[in-house]
Amino acid sequence: MNKKILLAGESWMSYTTHVKGFDSFYTSSYETGEKWLKKALEKAGYEVTFLPNHLASDEFPFTMEELKQYDGVILSDIGANTLLLPVATFTHSRKMPDRCKLIRDYVLDGGALLMIGGYMTFSGVDAKGKWHDTAVQEVLPVEVLTVDDRMEHCDGAKPVVGEAHEAISGLPSDWPEVLGYNKTVAKPEAIVPVTIENDPFLALGTYGKGRSAAFTTDCAPHWAPPEFCEWEYYDQLWKGIFDWLTKE
Repeated sequence: MNKKILLAGESWMSYTTHVKGFDSFYTSSYETGEKWLKKALEKAGYEVTFLPNHLASDEFPFTMEELKQYDGVILSDIGANTLLLPVATFTHSRKMPDRCKLIRDYVLDGGALLMIGGYMTFSGVDAKGKWHDTAVQEVLPVEVLTVDDRMEHCDGAKPVVGEAHEAISGLPSDWPEVLGYNKTVAKPEAIVPVTIENDPFLALGTYGKGRSAAFTTDCAPHWAPPEFCEWEYYDQLWKGIFDWLTKE
């Protein structure tokens, strides 16, 4: 039976004002960025359930029984508030389970967690990601900053492969450049096989019975340019990470 992965985040809506002289009009759009990652994991034999941001607020699991239907959870470009403020709480002032604590307990009891970088993961733009103040921080191999952690590199920044690790086994040492990442601080127990600008790029850790990883750049544009998303080793990268995360 294929291992099941829950991918939450990687979607956004845009509302644009167009001004043409005296007149103006509006357009709206809905976009997602999961296709490269989802395709890579499915190619590796994983079954991926994609839960976009606007649905995650009320459809991300509220119980351990629901969450344990998945062998791994990915949080990618999704802010902590999306899980901390379900409609029942924000609109009707009802108490609901803290799903950040649920994710922590899920990892400690043997689950796998991967946080992928973006404007709403780790600390993110204007520190609105807000993951530092949640229980998820306890099972991440990196410390999330409390300030805007974006390191923008419009001229490109090169990941640097250091110590060997099975999660990146078979990958070359020369990786494509990316256009930015979330700055974090590796915890003492973390394994950091890949760095960028002397900061963690890929960090791995074991917590309780489970494992977690932090991948501090994007899995899709804009931080991950076409050269990265179309890299011949892109699929193998994610397979290696999740094979390690979900290893018995």
